[in-house]
Amino acid sequence: MRLLPSPGAAAAIAFYAAGVALIPNPLVAAAMVTPLLLAPACLFLLAGANRWLAAFLGAVMLLPPLPVALGNTGPHPALALAAAGTGIGVLRIREWRPRLDSLSASLLLVFLLLLASIAPAAIDSGGSVAAGSLARVFLFGISVYVYFYCVHGPGAGIAIRPSTAIRWLTAAAVLAAAFACFDFYFQLPAPAGYGPQYIWLDSGVYRRAQGLFYEASTLGNFCAFFLVMIAVVVTGPREWRLLPRWVLPPAGGVLSAALVFSFSRGSIVCLAAALATLLYLHRGRYKIRHWLFVMGATLAAGIGAVFFLFPSFGELYWARIQGSLQFFLTDPNGILSGRLSNWGALADLLRDNPWYLLTGAGYKTLPYSTLPGRPLVVDNMYLSLLAETGIVGLAAFLLMNYQIAGKAYRIATQSVHPQAAFFGTWICCFWVGEMAQMLSGDLFTYWRVLPIYFWALAAAVRLDSADEHTLH
Repeated sequence: MRLLPSPGAAAAIAFYAAGVALIPNPLVAAAMVTPLLLAPACLFLLAGANRWLAAFLGAVMLLPPLPVALGNTGPHPALALAAAGTGIGVLRIREWRPRLDSLSASLLLVFLLLLASIAPAAIDSGGSVAAGSLARVFLFGISVYVYFYCVHGPGAGIAIRPSTAIRWLTAAAVLAAAFACFDFYFQLPAPAGYGPQYIWLDSGVYRRAQGLFYEASTLGNFCAFFLVMIAVVVTGPREWRLLPRWVLPPAGGVLSAALVFSFSRGSIVCLAAALATLLYLHRGRYKIRHWLFVMGATLAAGIGAVFFLFPSFGELYWARIQGSLQFFLTDPNGILSGRLSNWGALADLLRDNPWYLLTGAGYKTLPYSTLPGRPLVVDNMYLSLLAETGIVGLAAFLLMNYQIAGKAYRIATQSVHPQAAFFGTWICCFWVGEMAQMLSGDLFTYWRVLPIYFWALAAAVRLDSADEHTLH
């Protein structure tokens, strides 16, 4: 595709720029020059089927939201790239090869049921709450679109280079985690809206590490995802070593430090469940103890850095973990940060309005309406979907999780393509942890990290499918 303008187009651009320079009002001039700045970017994205996707994944990890008062946080630049990706998918419509297998069907079903729940949201909670719910449905839809684009769309025709992709993603993840550590240590001003999550120490009140994300649990979940990837690289065969060995300890140290600074216990549970699943998948491997020692040393390096740089925080973090284990049976509601009280309020809502079990109250309406008597943050993906999308929505969500974990497990254990097995193992282990963390968080609202997870799932499916086609 020709990217350089013709002489006539170049002259037209020059005359246009000269005219803009003569405009006395700087705001009008800035608005007029915007098309000139956007045109090269649009041409770049149109020149390749996957360029928008690479730019989008980089943006969700490395760019902050815009400092504009809109929603809980400002609009994110990645949304423009997602819109561009949708447009590119339409322009390349002839390259789509949809095949509705069980995994794709379950993803599409969940999206459609979330979309259908907007009707009861509008009826019971009003237009403004329903509009917010619709926006959140479309934010989840970005992840579904990424999967379909890579497996059934134009992205399916582009060869995956696992080593290049993993190195690029890991570099971006480590940069994001390093900034989160720096941000927490120096308590930089938040780039836009953020979740009000604080830690009280003798030296002052600190905002929990969130980095460039909206809140701390998103950062913790993001770090757990890449720590699982490092564990898979460390414990896998030679074909899975998609990163140089010298990269693994510093990358794991930075990611584990950011995970600790996020103060997210749910993300620790996610990581623990994922590593336990990895142990199960690698049962019988005679070198597993050696590699577990290496992985443990990597995590210890990050945690040790936390205690060295910020000893008072490290002591509080360790006390919190100990207290969670020691007092869980005597004060479960306190240990769970009041979640049991919120779940009781949700049970009262369903008891007083049993039709919500059939129709649902509307996706993500409970935190922004007064249906339960007050705005209610359920912090449990399963219970919130039961109330917001009904039994059918919850059943579809459980089916989708089963399909994701089951497909990844089959690829991890049966695929003859070594790098497909790598991605399958990564997603299988992490998704088990994800399902565990969903007991204490609405993880599908983490729209900025979900596309990364769904891309890795798509990579596993793509590589495995390519190998099957080669064999047949």
